[in-house]
Amino acid sequence: MMYKLINDLLSLVEKYESSGADAQDNLSSFLKWIDSRGNDGENISEEEPEWTGKVNGRSADSVINTALVHLYRYAKIQAKSAINGSIFSTPDEFIYLINLQACGEMSKSKLIKENIHDKPAGTLIIKRLSDKGLITQHSSGIDKRSLVITMTSKGAEALNKAMDNIRAASANVTAPLTPEEKTRLIMLLQKLENFHFVQNFGSNKPI
Repeated sequence: MMYKLINDLLSLVEKYESSGADAQDNLSSFLKWIDSRGNDGENISEEEPEWTGKVNGRSADSVINTALVHLYRYAKIQAKSAINGSIFSTPDEFIYLINLQACGEMSKSKLIKENIHDKPAGTLIIKRLSDKGLITQHSSGIDKRSLVITMTSKGAEALNKAMDNIRAASANVTAPLTPEEKTRLIMLLQKLENFHFVQNFGSNKPI
């Protein structure tokens, strides 16, 4: 009898039941849940990882939050190295320009919101970019009180000049992951970010 397969299935059913995915007691819903996990050959019986303090009751939530904070710091170290000797003073400056390059011109408030900054911090970053001639600000044709931010040709040139270093820094942060692991991580991070975006801004995060 295929005891290992049965045990694997039982383990997966337990995960399904506790997943918070509105688990229903039928095969169709169960199979849809498996498919939604993007389980492309992942070992469904993979053991739960160990972590510091687990035996003393440290939760998975605590470990994940700590890891995210640490990864942010590692990423910041890489980003600072990438802009060394460039026109950019902080990683936030080129991240703002990357947003403008990807999405086109946008309102001042939307640009700040996209980067999850409060208004004072975002306004300072925008001012630095403007002082360096990397962006321009002009009134919206619809609402003159609303400022629209556009990247200048100087900004595009500065961003393109630093882009190889930025890409290398980004690759260094995710270096140990396989392409498949990166895809799964993107799905999980998007799920987390969308949840918090809705909690804070009341709408889904634009893609």
